[in-house]
Amino acid sequence: MENYRKGKNIEEPLERSNIPIKNLPDNFLWMQVRGGSKIRNLLTHALNEFPEIKHVVWTGFGTSVGKCITCAEIMKQECKNSLHQITRLCYRIVEEYWDPILPELDQLVVKRKLPMIHIYLTDTSLDPEEIGYQAPGVFNSFKSEESGSSTNRRQNRQFGRIPTNKPTSSRNQRNKKIDNSGISEASSSGNNKNGT
Repeated sequence: MENYRKGKNIEEPLERSNIPIKNLPDNFLWMQVRGGSKIRNLLTHALNEFPEIKHVVWTGFGTSVGKCITCAEIMKQECKNSLHQITRLCYRIVEEYWDPILPELDQLVVKRKLPMIHIYLTDTSLDPEEIGYQAPGVFNSFKSEESGSSTNRRQNRQFGRIPTNKPTSSRNQRNKKIDNSGISEASSSGNNKNGT
């Protein structure tokens, strides 16, 4: 690739009609999250508009998928976990053009499929049989049968380790003998510490 330089990118256009969620209302707030978007600015706008519109779709693609999920989760918390949610995953096609530095080479076109997420939030009830539907409410994280809840694990930690019922390994414990001369020897190897 040392003989090429990055050219233009052509992204598949984002349009309201391309959102893969059925039965979206005509009037909804569409929040398109980008890599440089500030979460505070996005949430301020969405929370100010939501009482009138009642329907929000959060969209993010590529590296902004995580930021999009964060915005939707914070919005759900701000609305006291009373929102219905439908989530859809898909791909967005981006064409990258690479221009040759040497005249005898051809231009390269690389087509990439970037992951994209759409999260629809509303306070009106939705079809619970819809794929990707999540009902309103608070959901606890998974709990392990052995160790209990994550809070108990945090309270039981000592020196950054979760206590277990396993015995400590013998290689971490060194039994040492001290002979009459005061030189210590490792009991398992028979060699003394000073190398004599």
